[in-house]
Order: sequence, then structure tokens, then C-alpha cells
Amino acid sequence: MRIQSMAVVASLTLGLVSTACSPDQNWREVTFERTALKAQLPCKPDRTSRTVPLGGMSVDLQVAGCESGSAIVAVMTAPLQSGADANAVMASWQKATLDNARIAQPLATNPQVWHRPGQLPLASSIRIQAQGLRASGEPVTMDAVWGAMPDGDRVRLVHAVVYDRKIPPEMANTLFDGIKP
Repeated sequence: MRIQSMAVVASLTLGLVSTACSPDQNWREVTFERTALKAQLPCKPDRTSRTVPLGGMSVDLQVAGCESGSAIVAVMTAPLQSGADANAVMASWQKATLDNARIAQPLATNPQVWHRPGQLPLASSIRIQAQGLRASGEPVTMDAVWGAMPDGDRVRLVHAVVYDRKIPPEMANTLFDGIKP
């Protein structure tokens, strides 16, 4: 069920950005409906939202993503039901993302803590940089973060990712630092 749900998320992300066409590194603020969440993207985003299974429950996932040069960049967010275990859902999301990019989890370079002001200090709030494979079999580098923030009486998850052959550190850092609750 988790792999299937993340395949849906991956398909949404890749499908969303496959038609995007924007100048490289033209950063702009992006907001998400029914939330205070804001992010910075380096190109004009395409958007989609859909109810998807995530961590054993249905969530309303919003995705904003685009292509900047050869990089695919996306920010995703989903509110959890009251009482849901945010750590468990994020860990499931992380595993499915790594599996989808054909990254062996031990090969993901040392996960780093990723806590920002306004975010919940959960153990599964991390940044992972890893090498994987695209669906075509071509090598790809992934730099991704997952975090959580209070959203009324619920928790809102956020996931941001950059995929490219070689990711400029400033691109990933600007993307991740630009996520504000």
C-alpha cells in the first residue's frame, strides 16, 4: 500500500513538472491553499492536488513543482488527521521516496536533522542526499527534506526535493531554507 501510494505521488510530481518550462533560477514565492505554508521555487510552478494514500491513511496532497534547467524541483504538503503519528507517516514517505528513486537506504548519505523555526522537532524531520536511478535507468542525484508543522489541531507534513544529475548546493539550500510555516 505504501509503495503504491508513493508511486502515485512520484507520478504526480514527475507528470506535473514534465511540462513545465521556465527560465533557470527565477525564484518566486509559492503558497498552498488552506494553509500558511510558503515556499520558494526557482521557476514558475505547475500545481496539482489529489487525495492519495500515505502511511495507511488518505491525505489531501498538494504539489507545486517545476523544471529549472535539468533539475526537477517540487514541494509537497499534506495535513494529517488529528491524532495521526506524524513520525511514522514521514518515515513511510521517506522510505517510499527512496524506494521509488531506487536508492538503497543504507546508501543514502548520512541523514541530517532538518528543523526550522516554526516546525515540530520530530525525529523524522530530516534531509537526505543520495544517488539513485530515474525510471529510464539513468543515474540521478536526490536532495530531499521532510518536516512537520502545527496546523490548527492537526499536523501538516511538508516534503521538498530536487532531482538532477548534479545538484548545485545553493539551489537545494535556497529551496529548503525558503520553506516557511
